[in-house]
Amino acid sequence: MRVLFTAPGAAGHLFPLIPTAQALRSAGHDVLLAGRQPVEILRATGLPVVEVGDGSTLRDAFRHAADAAATEPGYVSGSRTEEETMRLASLGFANHGRRALDNLRALAGGRRPDLLVHAAFDAAAPLVAAELGIPAVVHNFGVMSGLSMADRLAGALTEDYRAGGLAGPGPRSVVDVVPASLGGDGTGWRVRYVPYNGGGTVPAELALPGPRRRVAVTLGTVLTDWDGVRAITRVIEQAARVDADFLLAVGDADLAPLGTLPANVRPLPWVPLAQLLESADAVVHHGGSGTMLTAAAVGIPQLILPQGADHFTNADASTALGFALRAEDTAVDTELLDALLDDDRLRKSAAAVRAEITALPSPAELVPRLEEFAAGH
Repeated sequence: MRVLFTAPGAAGHLFPLIPTAQALRSAGHDVLLAGRQPVEILRATGLPVVEVGDGSTLRDAFRHAADAAATEPGYVSGSRTEEETMRLASLGFANHGRRALDNLRALAGGRRPDLLVHAAFDAAAPLVAAELGIPAVVHNFGVMSGLSMADRLAGALTEDYRAGGLAGPGPRSVVDVVPASLGGDGTGWRVRYVPYNGGGTVPAELALPGPRRRVAVTLGTVLTDWDGVRAITRVIEQAARVDADFLLAVGDADLAPLGTLPANVRPLPWVPLAQLLESADAVVHHGGSGTMLTAAAVGIPQLILPQGADHFTNADASTALGFALRAEDTAVDTELLDALLDDDRLRKSAAAVRAEITALPSPAELVPRLEEFAAGH
C-alpha cells in the first residue's frame, strides 16, 4: 500500500514517526515523507522526502501567531498558564499547517495514498485526509493526548473544513508510543518507543564504560535556539562538586554564559541521543518528550528542569512513576545531583519503566494493524 507520512518541521514531531515509517518500508510498502523546512533533518532517514509548505519554518509560524495574539512567541512558558501555552501552541501549529495545506493537498491528491500517518500537531493532514477520503492515523510523540491536540487544531481550522463541506476530521485511529502507565490516548494501538535521533558518529570512548559515572546534560533540539543554555547554568556550577563526569550535549549552542567549565564537564559535538544516554548513568534535561522517552527507553534516572511546551506534563508523569526527579533550574544543588546518581529507588523505577516499554509491540509488529485499518476504510 501507499503510505504518506507528514509532520511539522521540527525533530520532536518528525523523529517519533520514523521507526514506524521504516517498518512499513521494510515490509515492502511505498512510503513517502512530506516534510517542511528544515527538510535536511530527514535526509538520514533513508526514506524519500517531498517538501511541502512555503519554505517558512515552525518558528516563523509561531512568531506570526504570537503577533496575532499580542503575546510573546517564546518557547519558554514564563508566566503563561498551561491553557495559555496550549492556546498559543494551537495558533502556531494551525498557522504552520495552513502554510503547507495547498502543497499537501496536491501531493496527496496526486498520489492517492491508502493511509495518511501524521503527527498529532500537524493541522493540515487531517483536513486533507478528510477531503480526499483517506483513512488517517494520528501518531503521538509522548505522554500527552494527541487526539485532544488534533481536535484543537481542527477547531482552529473550522473555516477551512467548512469550505470543503466538512464538519471535522474523517476516520482515524491513533498510535501511542508510551505504555499505559505514562499516558497517551489509549484508544488505538500502543507501540514500543524506538529512539530515532538522525544518526551520527559516536566518540569511541563513549561506546565503552568510563572510569567514573557519567551524567548527560542536554536541552533537546529547540530550547537552546529560543533560550540558549540558561537553564543549565546552575547544573554546571554545581557539577565540580559531584563525583562524576558531565557530558554536555547542547549542539552548537553558545557556551559562553556558562563561564569556565569545571574539569569534569566535557562539551560534546553532535552525538545521537540514544547512544549518548546508553553510555550514561543519569541525565539532566528540560523535559522534552524525545529526551524523556529516550532516557526511559534506555532505563536511566532523570532530573527534569521543565521550561515550557509539554515539559511540565512530562515531568508530572515521570515523577509520578518514580523514575525522575524534578526541580526549578535555579534550585539545582549537589545534594540533588548526588540523589540522581545514588538513589536506588530511582534506578529501580527507571528499570521498571524500561521493561514496560520493551514489552510493547515493536514498530514491525504494528504494520499488520495499519494494513488492516487501511483495508477497512
